[in-house]
Amino acid sequence: MATIPPGGTIGILGGGQLGRMLAMAAAELGLRTHIYCPDEELPAADVAGETTRAGYDDEAALARFADGVDVVTYEFENVPAAAARILSEHSIVRPGPIALATAQDRLVEKNFLKAQGIATAPFADVSDETSLRDAVEAIGTPSILKTRRFGYDGKGQAKIAAPENALAAYDEIGRAPAILEGFVPFEREISVVVARGLDGETAAYDPVENIHKNHILDRTLAPAALTKALADEACAIAARIVSELDYVGVMGVEMFLLPESGPKISHARRLLVNEIAPRVHNSGHWTMDACAVSQFEQHVRAICGWPLGRPDRHSDAVMTNLIGDEVADWARLAAEPQTAIHLYGKREARPGRKMGHATRLYPLGK
Repeated sequence: MATIPPGGTIGILGGGQLGRMLAMAAAELGLRTHIYCPDEELPAADVAGETTRAGYDDEAALARFADGVDVVTYEFENVPAAAARILSEHSIVRPGPIALATAQDRLVEKNFLKAQGIATAPFADVSDETSLRDAVEAIGTPSILKTRRFGYDGKGQAKIAAPENALAAYDEIGRAPAILEGFVPFEREISVVVARGLDGETAAYDPVENIHKNHILDRTLAPAALTKALADEACAIAARIVSELDYVGVMGVEMFLLPESGPKISHARRLLVNEIAPRVHNSGHWTMDACAVSQFEQHVRAICGWPLGRPDRHSDAVMTNLIGDEVADWARLAAEPQTAIHLYGKREARPGRKMGHATRLYPLGK
């Protein structure tokens, strides 16, 4: 197990805010970072030691990048398979290819969870009009059609309110390979940010409740209002997922909590896994201010072979994303007591664009 000591270099695929916060966490541990991304505007480049602007299909640039770092990680899961292969031939890549391939494809992800006996919403493969018709008949409506790949923040999804709407929904997602998921009568959405180290040790932060607006995370409440038994079960599910994938790094596991009364799906369990994200996660940003070791430092520790930090929180917290023009409120937020503000250095505030976040801290249990 290769341990990367202070002075080593982490290569990060992607130059957005997650890469930026990873680079900042790495610097605090005496580690250097090198960003690789084709985009023109790179918030992560402002705080990294080195940056390569090149495409994910540029084999020579990928090889040079990987040769110059001690470990490669990523801030987004849609890393092209060919790029991941090239990187792994020249450097260590963490998390590894199994987790990446599983999380990139919703059908593969759901089948993996099913094989582990982990409850999910009912789902079916959709590859053409015939399988779409069969899926709607089996699962019913309302349901939601999701592209198997490249969907996030509500993109690549279309609701099917009634069977006669199925083809229109299929056209809306461009007739891409998809899965149909049944609607879940959930009480709330929660998530667990979990880490796994090179030695197999796992550490899960407290489950949190997530509130979305226009399909984008608006607020995260830490901790979620759960019984200890439910919180423990959520953490155990997340730990099992990273262990079964032989995962190294931080992962976000999104779940639905079903009502205590009413219909239950899959053996009457109240927790269903919605999605996994093989990277640091938006719903874990509160850890930067409410925990001694943030999710970003935890990820750096894991991929470098360091001991994991304790995930305990010293405060309760509410993290609010600053979307689009909401970032203009930075001065008022900066003046609020017990509020930490994090801005991502993006030049243009566009609708739906994450520009920063603010975290309000509260005494434990208040």
